[in-house]
Amino acid sequence: MKLSILVPVFNERYLVGESLRRVLAAPLPENMSREVVVVDDGSTDGSREVVEEIARQHPDVVKAIRHDRNRGKGAAVRSAVAAATGDFCVIQDADLEYDPRDYGRLLAPFLGGQADVVYGSRFAAAERRRVLYFWHSVGNRALTTLSNVATNLNLTDVLTCYKAFRTEVLRSIPIRSNGFGIELELTAKIAKRGMRVFEVPVNYDGRTYPEGKKARWYHGFAAVWAILKYWLIDDLYDQKTGHDILASISRAQHFNAWMARRVVRPWLGDRVLEIGAGIGNLTVHLLPRERYIASEPDGLHLDVLKSLSLRRTSLEAIRIDAQRAEDFAPIRRCVDTVVCLNVLEHIPDAAAALRNMHDVLAPGGRAIILVPQGQWLYGPMDRALDHQKRYSREDLRRAMTEAGFVVERTFDFNRVGVLGWALNSRLLGRTKMPKFQLKAFDALVWLWKIVDGLLPWHGLSIVAVGRKALEVPGTPAAAPPPAEAAPAPPSADSRQ
Repeated sequence: MKLSILVPVFNERYLVGESLRRVLAAPLPENMSREVVVVDDGSTDGSREVVEEIARQHPDVVKAIRHDRNRGKGAAVRSAVAAATGDFCVIQDADLEYDPRDYGRLLAPFLGGQADVVYGSRFAAAERRRVLYFWHSVGNRALTTLSNVATNLNLTDVLTCYKAFRTEVLRSIPIRSNGFGIELELTAKIAKRGMRVFEVPVNYDGRTYPEGKKARWYHGFAAVWAILKYWLIDDLYDQKTGHDILASISRAQHFNAWMARRVVRPWLGDRVLEIGAGIGNLTVHLLPRERYIASEPDGLHLDVLKSLSLRRTSLEAIRIDAQRAEDFAPIRRCVDTVVCLNVLEHIPDAAAALRNMHDVLAPGGRAIILVPQGQWLYGPMDRALDHQKRYSREDLRRAMTEAGFVVERTFDFNRVGVLGWALNSRLLGRTKMPKFQLKAFDALVWLWKIVDGLLPWHGLSIVAVGRKALEVPGTPAAAPPPAEAAPAPPSADSRQ
């Protein structure tokens, strides 16, 4: 493993050399190497020359990056992240206030498989902490409290320099702040993404203002603005994929609860495998169960699922690619229900995925499959989500039958949603649904439940419930797996 130490530098000529020497000498866990990525952010006092000299002395470890002008700490960290190659990253100021010998503490939750992000707190109990300005600490704690109100985290030190990440996670976060707002931006985004955040005590040897401390009282107003800004804005993923769309949908709690109750719960058994659980949009509405396995091929989504499973003993989060039969082998015949919602349309070899779902079920078990309906609706939003196709009722029934399922029922879901999809994707050519529309739609779910079954057109989604036959031909049909009582279907379903 490798640790990338990200060092933003601005006008620290007299401290940066000693700071980097301590970084290079700091003990690391066994079998872990290091790289030091130093970004000189337009220094004018000779800091750049000091950094470049140390980089010449340690060419295999130290990378020196130069900004032509001062852009701010956020911009420097952004440049450092782009150059990092380690498994983990830690941000290290160049002013000797933080002790690199604390790296072991910061890395311990990662090595235990518990954390995505670790903050080093100056206010948690540590071996030593220099006693300095009272009002500075009051302001720091006030901003931490305000940030906690906005993020619903219980951090003790949101403005700490020592923030450590799994590199894959940090690289996936879009860093928009150029200045010190990066501290509040990162905190807001990891909270909204449901990451596993830990906090450990670190030693702190703060500077006085005569010694060069850069934080001033007016920075507090910028921090308050950053807290408000990133509370309002959902800009959570750097790569332009379905991650950000899924994050928006995850906040449509009323819609997710409606889908869980209408589509899944009537057919749900006690031992469940969810294929493509994403970030747990539906998962949280289907618990508790005797055993619930939430699977994902995407590493970032899997991290969120693991976070959900920390305090839920019956929930497991595992990596499964629906097209790979070997991924299913450890749990074959261990589940009585497979839930696969809005996943099959993404898979190039959907037939293989359905066969794998059939094989993993115990005899008599059920699969609940939901896919987008109506190829006439296929447009820019489908392409942005990497949809291979939109299904018809006949397409889905045939595919499930060929995979070995006995299709017990098919029905439409979310007729109201057809209007929004047609307007935004087909008519306006948008690649994602505007957030205000999603919020408005979610707020009116109580109304959509009433009118959805009365609308004369097909739903935005089609659902099929398929059962795996008992193995011995001629054996009397066994009772299906335990399931909650199914609600009476809407009259519109009975006509189709």
